[in-house]
Amino acid sequence: MSAIWLTPPRAGERAPRSIRERLKATLGRHPEALSPRVLRRTLTELQAIVDPGLSDVEAGRRAKGVAGWYAKATPEQRRDCWLLMSEQFAPDPGKIKAVREQYEAAHGTPEEGQAEIHLRKAFVSPRTRLLQRFAVFPEGMRFLVDLRAELLPHLKSDKRLLALDAELENLFSTWFDVGFLELRRISWDSPASLIEKLIKYEAVHDIRSWSDVKNRLDSDRRCYGFFHPRLDGEPLIFVEVALMDEIADCITPLLDEAAAAGDPHKATTAIFYSISNTQTGLRGVSFGDSLIKRVVETLKGEFPRLKTFATLSPIPGLRHWLAKNAPAELVAALADPLALSPKSKQRTELLAWAARYLGKEMQEGKPLDPVARFHLGNGARVERLNWAGDPSAKALKQSYGLMVNYLYDLKRLDKHRAMLAQGQIPISGAIEDLYL
Repeated sequence: MSAIWLTPPRAGERAPRSIRERLKATLGRHPEALSPRVLRRTLTELQAIVDPGLSDVEAGRRAKGVAGWYAKATPEQRRDCWLLMSEQFAPDPGKIKAVREQYEAAHGTPEEGQAEIHLRKAFVSPRTRLLQRFAVFPEGMRFLVDLRAELLPHLKSDKRLLALDAELENLFSTWFDVGFLELRRISWDSPASLIEKLIKYEAVHDIRSWSDVKNRLDSDRRCYGFFHPRLDGEPLIFVEVALMDEIADCITPLLDEAAAAGDPHKATTAIFYSISNTQTGLRGVSFGDSLIKRVVETLKGEFPRLKTFATLSPIPGLRHWLAKNAPAELVAALADPLALSPKSKQRTELLAWAARYLGKEMQEGKPLDPVARFHLGNGARVERLNWAGDPSAKALKQSYGLMVNYLYDLKRLDKHRAMLAQGQIPISGAIEDLYL
């Protein structure tokens, strides 16, 4: 197996040894985190965890011991542990080849079902069993989620870790299936430790103070999160909702701590103005679609007058895309977009380019903008662009202050998904009218 360099070797330097070479060696080299002896001992401890003769309880106890060592290990030592998990616990290629041939031979015969069972079992790697047993002890799920969060930034530079990452993502998709998640309302009466997590993980509009978060949890607001029993007290994703009588066109009033609360029982419109994932280690595991559906059902049960469900969303990729695609003279004229008059040519052109970005630009069959990709994938449509929707420095840097409403028309969600699958982004007439 060839070694993968994180940085090019200097003249005269020897290439780093692969994990297999290091396991066979007697002495370590100075840059190596674990000596061959310690590397072999760590491998032995990992192999003991997957011993088929052990009960899950005993295997979980051994996994907890390795997790304890890992907690004290250096970043380089942790990387060696990842490489052992990734490379030394792979499926048996010879076994896979044999059962695949048996399955192909059994195709169309009464033995096909049994052959398929054998094929499925052959694809279950020892790595799967290893990770499953780490999940046995109480803190094991937290350990695995944090391990993957630490692993993710290294995938581009070390492809040997891809198998471990893929295995973790696959297991998390099962373990964190929405059928195992609990939807909870987060309110001002929630434990302070939970509200502190809300402040920590808010990713769209930074929470500036306790009075800010209290405003977001006021009587005309709702905040909901998905929780998993093995990560109790830790929201996986949460959404902030404002209950209003119209679709919001600016974030400033929603974040105004001095504004009086409205009567939520008279509200006709629910505005989703912030959705934040909290666990980096669960990247690729989708909660958003189910979260929004569950929240809509919950809100309709509490407030029957609600008829409209929409977002007030940022457009994080707009300015970067515009810099690469729009005429240079337009980009230069947008140095101070908030100063542009309503009828200015530059303002009209910016709205047209933004409409094109949201309504036409796709990559690999999906909307180019990440927020658009999320909401349109859930069945929403691009409803309206809002000038100066967010005048903050962050929004000006991302989108010239523009915000967008995505409308969740509950009767047309499936239709919009079907359109998107066919390469057509669902948009309103108001967005179409902006095209030049």
